[in-house]
Amino acid sequence: MRFHSGEIAVQERAGVRDIAEDVGEGIVDHLPAGASEFLERRQMAVLGTGDSRGNVWASVVTGDPGFIETVDERTLKIATPISSSDPIVRNLATEGHAALFAPDFVSSRRVRVNGRGVIKDGAIYIATDEVYGNCRRYLQERIFTGKREIHSANQKARVATTLSASAQERISRADTFFIATDNPERGADVSHKGGNPGFVRILDERHIAYPDYNGNSMFNTLGNLTVNPHAGLLFIDFDSGRTLQLTGRASIDWSLDRIRKFPGAERVIDFELDQVIDTPMGFPLVAKFRQFSRNNPKT
Repeated sequence: MRFHSGEIAVQERAGVRDIAEDVGEGIVDHLPAGASEFLERRQMAVLGTGDSRGNVWASVVTGDPGFIETVDERTLKIATPISSSDPIVRNLATEGHAALFAPDFVSSRRVRVNGRGVIKDGAIYIATDEVYGNCRRYLQERIFTGKREIHSANQKARVATTLSASAQERISRADTFFIATDNPERGADVSHKGGNPGFVRILDERHIAYPDYNGNSMFNTLGNLTVNPHAGLLFIDFDSGRTLQLTGRASIDWSLDRIRKFPGAERVIDFELDQVIDTPMGFPLVAKFRQFSRNNPKT
């Protein structure tokens, strides 16, 4: 079956079951030539993994074009240095669920790969179960212009169970974040969420909310959350290179009164924080902002 019970439940509630089946025809279990070529030109990707306690994390990996390599039509190799403070080091020490999301911020194209991953011989390997393109909407246009000089002394990550005032400020002005989820039986998934600054709202030091806009109708993220509420969020400050990795639990609010408070929303997602990792230079690429997506609803 192409979709699992959680995805089907959300598709039916949203009234898009037939559309989802049509869109889902594009999901394959291998890396088509076009997807391989696209991935091998990328300078960044976001990975989703889970830890031994059931927490889900989103991590960013970067490198020169070619750092993501197609070993064969069912295997990706990602050669990139990984900070010891990133949960992915422990999460993929042995084989486990892994998902990859690779965006092109200029053409607004993106590829998703879901499967099983492991770190061996200093690289990340992902065996593919699902490969497909993704909805192009809500991706802000940015171009990478170089790399930051990173000193190890500035790399020490801060781990906390609440959002600091600085972290709250960065989240509240973000126009982009990534979300990783996991279905214990079907595997992990990573997706992108975007909007105008302010589309993510701080409720308090442990709770945030964001609108779920119209997308590709497959509901991979929300379907996973219906089965397993654990989620990992990644916020990248493209100006400073600072990253926030949040892990916690998310839920879907379908109430019309709540939805009306978020312009353009079809649902509202609430996220409760369990832990956050704040890394000063977690994203070494220099990115120049060009323009917001024309699909962004006004906040």
